[in-house]
Amino acid sequence: MSLFTALSVSASGLAAQRTRAELLAENLANAETTRTPAGGPYRRKDAIFAAEPVASAFAETFQAELNGTLTGVRVIEIVEDPREPEKRYLPGHPDADAQGYVAFPRINPAEDMVDLLGAVRGYQANLAAISAIKDMIHRSIELLR
Repeated sequence: MSLFTALSVSASGLAAQRTRAELLAENLANAETTRTPAGGPYRRKDAIFAAEPVASAFAETFQAELNGTLTGVRVIEIVEDPREPEKRYLPGHPDADAQGYVAFPRINPAEDMVDLLGAVRGYQANLAAISAIKDMIHRSIELLR
């Protein structure tokens, strides 16, 4: 595998984890949002990842040598939580229905914080891989001088 192909794999991981972290931060920020422009409470969003072949000028050669394809990752879809909103009895709330219940998003802040930590760790791992590859490229250039 070339160093530039390895960079492509890690770059795809960075982009996917960044999208996931952004969605988790949005979920946490809207955990108590009862009214959106679309109507109703905010709906929790999540990113769906899929493997994606890495494009490289030498991809065919590497695939033949490795007996497989080099894959990165990408976000193929952003899905909204289809579950019914959580109902809380708050009769004085401006968004309360006739019975005094307010629809809140089904967001568990503790779960989303743990998922956010996982996304950050994944991002850091890809960043460390890119840094190591960059050092290898730099050392290769130094050797060729």
